[in-house]
Amino acid sequence: MVVGVAKGPDRDAGLERFFLPGKPPFMLEPKSPVLYYLQRLRDEAHRFAIGTHRVRRSMEMRRNPLDEIDGVGAARKRALLHAFGSARGCRGRRRRTSPRSRASSEALAERIFAFFRKA
Repeated sequence: MVVGVAKGPDRDAGLERFFLPGKPPFMLEPKSPVLYYLQRLRDEAHRFAIGTHRVRRSMEMRRNPLDEIDGVGAARKRALLHAFGSARGCRGRRRRTSPRSRASSEALAERIFAFFRKA
């Protein structure tokens, strides 16, 4: 069974309306233990959803395009970022040095160039 919960006017706790499919909305008594339980349940669901969203957003912010390239590990990524300043700088446009001079193999340098050309 699905039940919708809407806070009251001015978002006042205790004035929640409940919605069941095919039935008119209803309210519970403001001091009802059932209402208190449902408020806690709603608040916990919101806390969980917000926490999950924050973790995902944080992970997305730390993600780096260099992580997606085969052969670029942590040490090479650190060296490229140190040399070029950012993943965008590795495209070879901002400095005279190219990723070829920083990569240990021509094949890896070509993969890096190809990755940023398609992006």
